[in-house]
Amino acid sequence: MAFDKKLLEIVACPVCKGKLEFDKEADQLICKADKLAYPITEGIPVLLENRAEPIEP
Repeated sequence: MAFDKKLLEIVACPVCKGKLEFDKEADQLICKADKLAYPITEGIPVLLENRAEPIEP
């Protein structure tokens, strides 16, 4: 199942409430402000702080 990019207009980072970016290659949403990556499972973003992975600079 593909991620609906229209969701990017309404979802926000649960930590800072900032904008998220879609990383198609890794199938995850990225918050550049917090340097966190949120997984997308079966087309559904998992926007839980405890499921986020830190991203390398």
